[in-house]
Amino acid sequence: MKTLLTLSLALLAGSASAKAPNILFILADDQSWSGTSVRMMPDEPGSAGREFHTPNLEKLAAQGMVFSQAYAAHCKCECSRASIQMGRTTSSLNATDKSSRNWNAPVSDSLVNTLKKADGSYRAAHFGKWQWFHTPESMGYDASDGITMNEDGDSTDPEDPKQSFGITRRARTFMEKQVKEGHPFFLQLSYYAVHQTPQALAATLKKYEGIPNPAKGGKGDRAMMAAMTEDLDTCVGAVLKKLDDLGIAENTLVIYTSDNGGRTGLLNGGKGDLGEGGIREPMIIRCPGAKGGMNCATPIISYDLMATVLDFAAPGFPLPKGVEGGSWKPLLLSGGKEPVRRPIDRFVWHQVVEVEHPMSAIRKGDYKLLYFWDSKEGLLFDLVNDLGETRDLAKQNPQMTEKLQAELKAHLRAGLGEQVFAALERGEFPQGRGPKPGKGMGPGGKKKDGMKKGK
Repeated sequence: MKTLLTLSLALLAGSASAKAPNILFILADDQSWSGTSVRMMPDEPGSAGREFHTPNLEKLAAQGMVFSQAYAAHCKCECSRASIQMGRTTSSLNATDKSSRNWNAPVSDSLVNTLKKADGSYRAAHFGKWQWFHTPESMGYDASDGITMNEDGDSTDPEDPKQSFGITRRARTFMEKQVKEGHPFFLQLSYYAVHQTPQALAATLKKYEGIPNPAKGGKGDRAMMAAMTEDLDTCVGAVLKKLDDLGIAENTLVIYTSDNGGRTGLLNGGKGDLGEGGIREPMIIRCPGAKGGMNCATPIISYDLMATVLDFAAPGFPLPKGVEGGSWKPLLLSGGKEPVRRPIDRFVWHQVVEVEHPMSAIRKGDYKLLYFWDSKEGLLFDLVNDLGETRDLAKQNPQMTEKLQAELKAHLRAGLGEQVFAALERGEFPQGRGPKPGKGMGPGGKKKDGMKKGK
């Protein structure tokens, strides 16, 4: 009888494992909020790029949910990627710049390591850009390209620009293997596109020959950027088709987003600063059991990924101590009606390197406070009614400004430690770069005074 009971439990466990969902997480590099042909905000034409052609993302959007207020955990890639793997803000993790080494959480608490603790049948792979000193293997990945950096994406093969097609081939092979062996999987594809320096197939580039280069002072070749974006979209389409071919699309959660934002025609700022342009990003999710063609204005953030994956793969499994993200599952399955519940009810960002004015930011509800450490100045914005962050409300709402500033500083102090925080308060930025504080431009290339006065 005991043997029979043991066998029955084993069969039940195997059955549960077989039904476990696959997770496909696709991470573009430096793709702005308007960097696709999908409108992130349905009534706002400027939330998509006129020159971009991404039919596969359009199809994914029609099958899933598009988020108008999705955020990266940081405005630069390294910190954002660390936050995704560890499920917490970069300041709580103490990973606020690419030289950070003393994280406040062990890699044994990473997303994939935690997933495997919850269900040991999962297999995981990471292909593409990694950008950290911890190896993918230490974070639980069974297959990977190893520790890779930006320059690894610059291909010498004209048939594989930005390594996008090679990454896609490895992804398809990995999925085939897991289906054959009966394993659910977590697959992260960290494409190098659309990071500089742009590369594209010659045939794709030919389609965009008529796009003019930007005006004097602009950056990049728009024709090449559009072609690189289409090549990335082609690769996304190939991966999604493989899900169909393997018969697992209906049991696979698909998430598409970017590691940080970039400059747009609507949002303030860009990559490297904490204006909305630097941290608001494209986000499209296709969820098993959820209605397609939906748009959602609920704010979400990339460090929610861990809680979301665990909620789909092993509902009720306890998250590691200190995880700050919340699950998107209730939101997705309710068509955007259910809230995301997190241990903390705020988003916090911190950026003091490679930026002219060291800054931090907090978003709570509809309001966002941008705080500049050099001038001790806080700018308050109502993001629902002021998408471009043009009207500073700090003087009109001094109590809210003071409250958000205090909450922001308390959060940073707890994560960065007293010594680092005290240095910030004293105006010491040993890793900061750029002109002296107060003598240049603020986020988005606008003078801080101009931002403050809504000019």
